[in-house]
Amino acid sequence: MISLQKEEDTIGKVGVYLVATMKNNAKIGSKFSEDWLPVKQIVNGMIQTDNGEFVTGVKVMPKNIFMMEKSQQDSTIYNLRNFYNMIDYEFWLIVADRPVDINVYLANLQLLYNKTPDSNTRKLIMQDINKANSFMSAQYNVVDTEYYILFKEKKQELLQKKLHSLISGLAGCGLNSVQTSNDDLRMLLDNFLNGGNVTTFGTVMA
Repeated sequence: MISLQKEEDTIGKVGVYLVATMKNNAKIGSKFSEDWLPVKQIVNGMIQTDNGEFVTGVKVMPKNIFMMEKSQQDSTIYNLRNFYNMIDYEFWLIVADRPVDINVYLANLQLLYNKTPDSNTRKLIMQDINKANSFMSAQYNVVDTEYYILFKEKKQELLQKKLHSLISGLAGCGLNSVQTSNDDLRMLLDNFLNGGNVTTFGTVMA
């Protein structure tokens, strides 16, 4: 997504919607936050709620507008303005931080360290391992910032039509996007519920 002004942390409409529904469906005496959520299941890149609605949308690949020529910047902004004006239903713009996952990279480094006989080479590999581990620590809070457009819909045919319209509309603005995955939606819910308390890498902004 492209942002030209500083974003402020706010719950937004999606938070108000979830919190209001949570209060109506809360299980008295429950110790688990999932019992308060109006979520029936997460399947096929959609959150199915207790009232039969589906929450889904697209994840937008970021693009740095400031690396473009001035004419390209103006064109992109103009196309985005038209794109947003064409959306005739309620939607939510979500910005969320996801911790960077380098576990596979770390595992490969460890394998390389174990099978390397030369002590000097092993020392260099260990330095890389320690450096990678430091990036995973709370001290640095290294994250990928991800951008989403979400909406809710009950009818599957309308839902698929809206998804196709969003993806094609963003493509017309020079932005790539894909439908949200189950993992994306779980991460968004986890960030919304735990951001700033259990985690230290950031919270959802809507």
